[in-house]
Amino acid sequence: MRNLKLDRIDRMLLEALQQDARLTTAELAELVNLSPSPCARRIRRLEQAGVITRYRAELDKALLGLTLTLFVQVRLKHHRQDQIAEFEDTVRSMPEVIQCHSVSGHFDYLLQVIAADIHGFEQWLRQLHQLKEVSSADSTFAIRTIKESGALPLSDR
Repeated sequence: MRNLKLDRIDRMLLEALQQDARLTTAELAELVNLSPSPCARRIRRLEQAGVITRYRAELDKALLGLTLTLFVQVRLKHHRQDQIAEFEDTVRSMPEVIQCHSVSGHFDYLLQVIAADIHGFEQWLRQLHQLKEVSSADSTFAIRTIKESGALPLSDR
């Protein structure tokens, strides 16, 4: 995978869009001191290059009643390719899992799970334990969130 060369203006545009993807081209152009047409061309170039992959709304979990954040470490029984693929496909289909990472160490996967309450999480955990690929799962819940950001660090890249 290649690193795309970004100049100062590209980074400024990306930082602004990470903070507020609803900014208009005119507002972005003003922020980076360009006219709207070249600004729009830069954004289109960043989209076409795959740097900007999508635009989405960030929702307030608490207002939606999703107050419990958990981190689940999963160990698989076996590491055959078909079982790994089946586990990963199943996890992708679980709406409660908002992140899943294959990791090094004592566990195979680290999942971030969102639930309305401990009862909802328990139901989800029972589902997880029923998967034939899963050997064990340890969970930790977040007491409070100190930092949550989807913004990537872009300075001097």
